[in-house]
Amino acid sequence: MLRIENKQLSLGCLAYQKIPEDHILKLVDKAVDFSFINEQLADSYCLDDGRPAKEPALMAKLLFLQHLYNLSDVKVIEEATFNLVWLWFLGLNPEDELPDPSLLAKFRTQRLKEHSLDDIITEIVRQCVEKGIIKGDSISIDATHISANTGKLIPERIMKHLAKRIFKSLEEELGEIPSQVDIDIPAWTKIEDHKEAKQVMEQYLRQVMEQAEPLAGVKTQKAIAEAEEILADERFILQKGIRSLVDKDARVGAKSKTERFFGYKNEFMMTTDERIITAVNVQSGEYTDGKEFAYLLERTMETNIQPKEIYGDKAYFRKEILDTIEAIEAEALIPVSACAYKVDEELFRYNKDSDQWFCIMGNETVRKRRVTAKQNGKTVDLYEFYFDKEQCINCSRRTQCMRTSKPKGRTLRIALHTLDFYEISQSQKTSEFQERYQKRAAHEWKNAEMKRFHGLARARSYGLRSVSIQAKLTAIAVNLKRIAALVAEKSAILLSHLLKMRHIMTFRLRFVLTNQG
Repeated sequence: MLRIENKQLSLGCLAYQKIPEDHILKLVDKAVDFSFINEQLADSYCLDDGRPAKEPALMAKLLFLQHLYNLSDVKVIEEATFNLVWLWFLGLNPEDELPDPSLLAKFRTQRLKEHSLDDIITEIVRQCVEKGIIKGDSISIDATHISANTGKLIPERIMKHLAKRIFKSLEEELGEIPSQVDIDIPAWTKIEDHKEAKQVMEQYLRQVMEQAEPLAGVKTQKAIAEAEEILADERFILQKGIRSLVDKDARVGAKSKTERFFGYKNEFMMTTDERIITAVNVQSGEYTDGKEFAYLLERTMETNIQPKEIYGDKAYFRKEILDTIEAIEAEALIPVSACAYKVDEELFRYNKDSDQWFCIMGNETVRKRRVTAKQNGKTVDLYEFYFDKEQCINCSRRTQCMRTSKPKGRTLRIALHTLDFYEISQSQKTSEFQERYQKRAAHEWKNAEMKRFHGLARARSYGLRSVSIQAKLTAIAVNLKRIAALVAEKSAILLSHLLKMRHIMTFRLRFVLTNQG
């Protein structure tokens, strides 16, 4: 049953008058009305059955405070018990009882959903846009990694643990492990060939599963089914699938060409000027940046933000993303990616007016045609530009440029969108672009802030859903902190303006009185 009460009516609340007006939570309260959370999460509660539950807005605020100050469930309740400002922010009287830490965990895992947090982020930002705190003329997107709350294992060790789980469940159900089940796990650590070690352990695990199947009760059947599911994934043996039985959603991802991590990707959009996060997407570690770009942009625009500029790094330089940005009449400030644009501009340049390519020696293409070709098993459309045969035959760089000694001209094969990308590449070499692109650095600051001060460098729990909730609550926490700073800044500007106007009016009044005298 959901209980909504009027708070802060006791005499003890007189102490709240001592709270400074410039306190972060006071400033947040001025900017955001959190009452919408009660209505938003009302469907998660039964209105007339069971014991009265704490109202959702109170529980949500406790989670916001928890991630704002990077505390555990127990610590946030302890702090709230004695912190007068927190009690005021929560809408409680000093003598009111706070929920047990276990209820906070229950609210997070059972009542709060990922889409609910998305809606909370959207509504908080929308309110700030409506009040003029946020403009959002320019936004940026980037992804960062979150380390899993466990280590990764190689397939051999995972298969060993799967076999032991089957042994344990058999022993619990039958009182002992039947003699027909082979419990002698191969000494796979002594096998030098990693590939052979995996084969040995896979054969052994399948043998154990086959031996245990006729004897299996419900628990053992569950353990066998788990092993079957893991072995059925071809990526598992290749070490690209499950790497932990504790956190089955975590995956190995790449930080760079040489550095890897194990965990999750946190991708989010934010306004570059106000540094407010507008939408969040969390996926497992192997996620490709930008795959959910359209979704994040849609969530951002639901806040009534209409971006004019969108920043991203090279990972977002893809035709579908550029087309999406163009569709909303915004400007893409994304560096050209070598993966999407494969032209060596030191050797070739393009003339748009004549629709010709020129090589470093000044030779020009004389013919162009559209062709269909196979690339990586896919059929793609391309342009082929042909350089003049006679020019290429007599060129001093022929041996460096051509792989054949046959008397023929160079052929330049490019993707259909390469011509458009060439213009973008040229514009990005200007000092104007370089100066404007510096605004994207704000995204790196936000990543560092969430990791260093709010615990997002490492997952608190296990599984994609839990990590997604953690990332979105952290986004809300840093947003509230930033909103408070923006409100304080706006108030300071307003106060300065009022003092200036007062000074001008006083000066004018003295001037008038002096002249009248």
